[in-house]
Amino acid sequence: MSRSEIGILSLGLMAQALFSARILVQWITSERAGRVLSPTSFWTFSLLASFLLMLYGMFRQDLVIIGGQVISYLIYLRNLQFKGVWNELPGSVRWPAVLFPLGAVVWLVFGDAYSLTYIWEHSKVSGLLIAWGGAGQVIFTLRFVYQWYYSELAQESILPNGFWVISLVGSLMIVTYAVLRLDPVLLLGQVVGVVAYSRNLYLGLQKQSASQRTVS
Repeated sequence: MSRSEIGILSLGLMAQALFSARILVQWITSERAGRVLSPTSFWTFSLLASFLLMLYGMFRQDLVIIGGQVISYLIYLRNLQFKGVWNELPGSVRWPAVLFPLGAVVWLVFGDAYSLTYIWEHSKVSGLLIAWGGAGQVIFTLRFVYQWYYSELAQESILPNGFWVISLVGSLMIVTYAVLRLDPVLLLGQVVGVVAYSRNLYLGLQKQSASQRTVS
């Protein structure tokens, strides 16, 4: 393995380490409270991890990874607004964070090296596998659209039960893609997630059941 390949792999592993850290912190916080919580650190880690994973996806020439992060990245920013953290950050941090997805899209469309056209023409992944992985990423990304919708209704950052259901379905599809793609970065990140998503869904359903009994 060349130095460049090691560097790219390290970038992806760092991103997945942050993703795993966010879900572990969220999981531990929720276990202590006995209900599903949405801590600020969950969204901070998410934003940093998403940034690194998009870079990894570009160097890996993987449209599935890149496409799965763009929408989620913007939703992470919105949740930081709900948490009241975003406005406290200096402009030197906020503006680059907002402009990064736009820059990434411009690079993919108009760039030469690792552009959208280059990645498509040089991809070694079959169209069927890309379609499967892409579907998994779409579902996985929709969990945050779902979360965003409910958070907008509540005007606060929340993680509803449906978020964990969608997370499980999308994650299991991506695990399959990662195995067939021989991508240890995706596989490691998703395996940790599946356990945490299952536990959060259990906590959420338990809380919902207790609330229904109280009302009855």
